[in-house]
Amino acid sequence: MSTTFQLDTATSRAHPTPQPMRRLTVPAIRGRKADGATRDPLVMLTAYTARQAQLLDEHCDILLVGDSLGQVIYGLPSTLQVTLDMMIAHGAAVVRGSYHSLVVVDMPFGTYEGGPAKAFESASRIMAETGCAAVKLEGGEAMAETIAFLSQRGIPVMAHVGLTPQAVNSLGGYGARGRSQQEHDKIIADGKAVQDAGAFAVVAEGVIEPIAVALTGSLEIPVIGIGASARCDGQVLVTEDMLGMFERVPRFVKRYEDLAGVISKAAGTYAAEVRAREFPTADQTYQPK
Repeated sequence: MSTTFQLDTATSRAHPTPQPMRRLTVPAIRGRKADGATRDPLVMLTAYTARQAQLLDEHCDILLVGDSLGQVIYGLPSTLQVTLDMMIAHGAAVVRGSYHSLVVVDMPFGTYEGGPAKAFESASRIMAETGCAAVKLEGGEAMAETIAFLSQRGIPVMAHVGLTPQAVNSLGGYGARGRSQQEHDKIIADGKAVQDAGAFAVVAEGVIEPIAVALTGSLEIPVIGIGASARCDGQVLVTEDMLGMFERVPRFVKRYEDLAGVISKAAGTYAAEVRAREFPTADQTYQPK
């Protein structure tokens, strides 16, 4: 038995509750791809809070605490302003709110590019303070030495190639990658480099479909697509994009719900009832005995 923090939704308070150790593991995720194919595609979504993790956990194999929280939660212009403290705080919340999914936490910009030792310092703090199972970092061949350094020291790494948002300034924007032969070759080389360095999986973002298919077929580790191809070994989306929380989303996003509309409608009804003094009613107030 292992103790994991489960959120009591009746009180909105976290209580330590003994739970069997049922989480998916890094070897289990890696093992989903055998003989170059994944029979059951991996399901991955982002999560930033304990309650969000609770709602997503039973449906997902992997919960990613993405540095996209900079834009989604904090309203920042990009992921570049996200700090290690921010990632740790949200990562710990997601671990507390889940018990089944493998939790992966993004390493923010500036916390790992300086070299393997710097990356280990940041990654070990993330692992220790959140309880997550793995970290994710962006970059291909350039990060291979760092991935190997971390992997050899007990820190599982998920890699990220193709469109890498932390490199948006050098890439010149968020456009799809791989339209030139040079980019095609680089993405394939990056994927093989991170695999050889010890990454247990790799996210391929914003690459044209033929490259995503070729990359998936050429690697032994799972390739998780986002703006890539249904033929990848799994898929990931930013949950708020998938739920329709924003008016503008990347082309590769499918909105499965209009949650922004639901929230706006509910808030409008609440506001109207408050102004008409129709809320609260006797059902929501305390009366003398």
